[in-house]
Amino acid sequence: MDALNTFLFSIYPYICLTVFFLGSLVRFDRDQYTWKSDSSQLLRAAQLRWGSNLFHAGVLFLFVGHAVGMLTPHAVYEPFMSAGAKQLLAMVSGGLFGLLGFVGVSLLLHRRLTDPRIRATSRTSDIVLLWLLWAQFALGLATIPFSAQHLDGSMMLVLAEWAQRIVTFRPGTAELMADVGWVFKVHMVLGMTIFLIFPFTRLVHVWSGFATLAYVARPYQIVRSRRLRVQQGR
Repeated sequence: MDALNTFLFSIYPYICLTVFFLGSLVRFDRDQYTWKSDSSQLLRAAQLRWGSNLFHAGVLFLFVGHAVGMLTPHAVYEPFMSAGAKQLLAMVSGGLFGLLGFVGVSLLLHRRLTDPRIRATSRTSDIVLLWLLWAQFALGLATIPFSAQHLDGSMMLVLAEWAQRIVTFRPGTAELMADVGWVFKVHMVLGMTIFLIFPFTRLVHVWSGFATLAYVARPYQIVRSRRLRVQQGR
């Protein structure tokens, strides 16, 4: 178990991040035609509208929240927010948006599995990805009762320290995770696995979503009309 813990929380994160970045770059360079969300809106839009909006609202908030919450050192927010208060905020907001995302991905999964036309145009990776996201949302919601047992914020500090050591290449990550509850470990391993398969699924369109922020600073596009000035009545 010690060897497995060392692999999952000291080695596996770097494997996933390497594949995540290099795989995305290689796919963009070699297979740009597949760099798209492959929307099935033309086949049926009603359930997609609710499912997609709820899913994206939940997953985007949770992604930013996890990134800021786990990668921000404790000393930054300690002057105005205790670790316990931060954990309580994370439990409430994460639970709300996690529930929205869970309902959204459930609608998307139901739609893809039960509609014959959508099922026929779906790839195996599409269905596997939705099941993984469904399980990840479910595990995230399941961590809330366990987090409620550590309202002093101690567990959150351990998980944040692990993430900060990973991104700064510091040792001791496996030791930090040795006594962490199983639901947190499974949730983290599944999250890393989603990063691992990211370049091989439709999730790559997320990069394009972030790239659209460049339009804010882009110079204005000048458009000249080509309509002919035809005399009135002709």
